[in-house]
Amino acid sequence: MEEEIKAEFLKSGFTLDEEEEILKKCHTFCVNYCLHPSDIVSSWEVYYLNRQLDEPVVRDAEMDGFLGHLQNEQVGEGVKKDAGLHLYSFKDVDMVLDAEVEDTNNVILGTPTGKSEKHHLDIYDSSHKMKGNIYSSERKSKLVTPFGTRSNKFVVKFNIDNLPTTETAIEDHENPEDGIIKRIQPQKSCSLVVHRSGPEPGCRFLYDRIEDRFNVLENRIKKHATALVASSLYEEPMDPSIASQRSIFAVGMICCDGEGHLNDKSILLQSSVEHSGGQRVRLELNKLSLFSFFPGQVVGIKGNNPSGHCLIASELVDYIPLSIAADMDLPPAKKQALDDEIQATHLSSASTEITMIIAAGPFTTTDNLLFEPLSELLAYATRKSPQLLILLGPFIDSEHPQIKKGTVDLSFDDIFQSEVLRMVQDYLEYMGPSAQLVMIPSVRDAHHDFVFPQVKIGCCTVDILKHLSGEEMSRHSVEGKPNDRLSRLATHILSQQSFYPLYPPAEGVPMDFSLAPEALQISSVPELLILPSDIKYFVKVLSVGGTSKGEEQMKRCVCINPGRLAKGEGGGTFVELKYQGSPDKMNASVISI
Repeated sequence: MEEEIKAEFLKSGFTLDEEEEILKKCHTFCVNYCLHPSDIVSSWEVYYLNRQLDEPVVRDAEMDGFLGHLQNEQVGEGVKKDAGLHLYSFKDVDMVLDAEVEDTNNVILGTPTGKSEKHHLDIYDSSHKMKGNIYSSERKSKLVTPFGTRSNKFVVKFNIDNLPTTETAIEDHENPEDGIIKRIQPQKSCSLVVHRSGPEPGCRFLYDRIEDRFNVLENRIKKHATALVASSLYEEPMDPSIASQRSIFAVGMICCDGEGHLNDKSILLQSSVEHSGGQRVRLELNKLSLFSFFPGQVVGIKGNNPSGHCLIASELVDYIPLSIAADMDLPPAKKQALDDEIQATHLSSASTEITMIIAAGPFTTTDNLLFEPLSELLAYATRKSPQLLILLGPFIDSEHPQIKKGTVDLSFDDIFQSEVLRMVQDYLEYMGPSAQLVMIPSVRDAHHDFVFPQVKIGCCTVDILKHLSGEEMSRHSVEGKPNDRLSRLATHILSQQSFYPLYPPAEGVPMDFSLAPEALQISSVPELLILPSDIKYFVKVLSVGGTSKGEEQMKRCVCINPGRLAKGEGGGTFVELKYQGSPDKMNASVISI
């Protein structure tokens, strides 16, 4: 068994530090808790995510903590008997924003020092506008904060480099005049088109009716069913609740029987009103060797229902063939516009490159409202001169201690205008017309409308990865490919063609179903998908798609979780990206602020 445990760890990308001791303890855990080697590795993956460990290394020092995790993870004898079944809850993915242990062996980018640092930071000094205020830059220079006294700055935590060395070389030293020279030199500017499908100004939100919710869910099921039938790979869906000895094909939404978490005993399939009157039927999963389910997921199921009470699934279809247009119900004019846009994107991506910096809030630490991480990020961007800077909320975080207690002496909008927006405007003015910046609000922003969705520009500020993590039920094939849970969760978003496919939505998400259909729809697989999350930062290349008319069609997408720019009283992470139209031609670095 120890050899099997070792093989499972290696298959999932983990190495063992003190191999003999670790394997002995893991063997004991398997015996004591009736676990298969694949189970112990899957549990370690959850523990690894919870602790936000920096390296994929299993260390003996973590074994005591891992044992406590295993003891809390046991959910009953029924789950233990199914060696490949994995259930997750929000307790398993509760990511505490503790300061990460800095790795002294990591590469440290050249940071502005001395006169150079002062030169770049001075452009964001707004003290002449805010004298005497607790948020002024004059006050910033006098305060000593944990963030300001951190030792290592701009440490590369993770890197994917598919570009020639000459194109990604990093200068360790920089003259004070370099910033001025870079700014004067002509730069390539990127063309930016923002597709707005969120609420219009003055829109009344959170007035959605039960009818709106019903129509959204019904149309999702019908759209998936129509697309699968149009692929010529599947027959017309039938009512899965009717007793039948022969194999049938059904399309429906995954539901949970009751208020608890999804498991193999509570999983139901709800078909459309058109095919079954909206009836639900229990799913039997014993014949499926590999699956991943969550509430709200729309899937195709092949199987039979001999008793009329339970659909025995023999095949799962959890994607729409890429050759079938996702916008089948759009008018011809809009279809043509979308086709032209996609074609133009493909033509331009082959010959152009784009450089960008991506960061997600909070943009200030929990011990003050000085916005030091944002100031240093903008100083870094000033030096690096990216074509595009993407900032994702929250900017004025409603979870910040001072905001929650109401101890601030300015309105939330005034704080945003005087602190965040002024620094951003100073950055744009300093960089000139070639610089582009996108700001995307979050439902955690105290100064912004509390509604989701808001703006669709290829990313989602709601933590959908964390929400899916807490609701997913999966089974992994023991002999299958290495299990990458984060990639699997992100792929669900592309396969479901929705930025938020989970239903019911997680607690605290102010979902307005009257706004959701167009704003949340992903009409085509994007080249870059940005999903900021409390879960550990990552940059991953996803593959989505499947067979269509006998041909394998897969499309790749770069999924980015930049982490949070501020974590507690310390600094977090952001992503610097150079993309040349393909995952094979990019350089992506996760950098600590």
